[in-house]
Amino acid sequence: MYTMGNVTKNTIAMVLAGGKGERLSPVTLSRPKPCVPFGGKYKIIDFVLSNLFNSGIKKVYVLTQYRAYPLNKHIKESWAKWTGLGEFYDTISPETSSASEEWFQGTADAIYQFLRFIECSDADYIAIFGGDHIYKMDVSQMISYHILTKADLTIAALEIPQEEANRFGIFSVDEDAKVISFEEKPENPTTIPERDTCFASMGNYIFSKKKLIEVLKQGKKLHADLDFGKHIIPMMLENDDNVYAYNFHDNLIAGMRSEEKGYWKDVGTIDSYYDANMDLINVAPQLNLYNYKWPILTNQSNLPPAKTVFDEDVRRGQNLNSYICGGCVVSGGTVRKSIVGPRCRINSYSLVEDSILFENVQIGRYAKIKRAIIDENTKIPEGAQIGYDHDEDRRKGYTVTESGIVVVSKQQS
Repeated sequence: MYTMGNVTKNTIAMVLAGGKGERLSPVTLSRPKPCVPFGGKYKIIDFVLSNLFNSGIKKVYVLTQYRAYPLNKHIKESWAKWTGLGEFYDTISPETSSASEEWFQGTADAIYQFLRFIECSDADYIAIFGGDHIYKMDVSQMISYHILTKADLTIAALEIPQEEANRFGIFSVDEDAKVISFEEKPENPTTIPERDTCFASMGNYIFSKKKLIEVLKQGKKLHADLDFGKHIIPMMLENDDNVYAYNFHDNLIAGMRSEEKGYWKDVGTIDSYYDANMDLINVAPQLNLYNYKWPILTNQSNLPPAKTVFDEDVRRGQNLNSYICGGCVVSGGTVRKSIVGPRCRINSYSLVEDSILFENVQIGRYAKIKRAIIDENTKIPEGAQIGYDHDEDRRKGYTVTESGIVVVSKQQS
């Protein structure tokens, strides 16, 4: 069996992080989806980058596009600092680095625009991963599987219910897990034999370098909007290339608990994003951020510890069943079942419950916040109530989802 060291040193990764995340609006109005906060101190992209880093892959290009500045800044201030000789975590975007200066027209087109980075590398394998999902994965195990099967392309696969399959690329495999058919977001998806589930693509790929260069050049002659799901994978199957599925459920990481096995979240909508965050504050969350054998890394800022102030009967600073990040001061207010990002202040007699506060949110005295997401640098005025009267919330210009989650951005407060 191949070990992590001798498979990852011959691998470079390209992370697709240019998505707008329109279904997550308004929290994506000023940032791309991969740069949206998650779990208080992290960004969504920190999960895929931590997976690569913990797997021993430290040659990584992050392909940015939509409102790239905050994501570029995050990579520069955190990930770019943790590399050694010959290693890098670097961002590249079409408006600054592409000779054509054209925006990406498809997932494979994004890689094609920077094909020169691949061609001049000494890598044998290229890991192409999305930057906007929440999960833990030892990528070295997938690379070892790719080598063992002598694959040209290996696709990370999720087993999902049939009713959800029309949102994914769905494929069928033979008894050796070789992919024999692939459909992008089919109306009538093919199920796994004798089961009511389907194999879905996670959008994570391992390519052999020579084959990737070959199929990208071939595909670009046929499709301007070159995409892995729509074009590259069907083309490779038609060419009878070796395409294999890697079952994500078989992936094991150090320190993993049984309930974490197969955990993967798209967090593509406000409701799914809210639910995934709220799971973190459960007594036994499905995603364990306290596994120090597989840490989720991010920018380690020099913030002071969080603290509470005042302990009086009617004015008590307290945090209950919550995540509270560094630099926060809960000054005579109450935080219950919430996630509070860095540098927030909860002022006296206020109540924040079942909510997510991004960085530097100020909650005024006597304010009451319930089932809400408050964007960074937002000041909630004294006595305000959010989440209690949805008609009033809408009149104020806030976004309210069907399930009753209220989203407040700085421009709306």
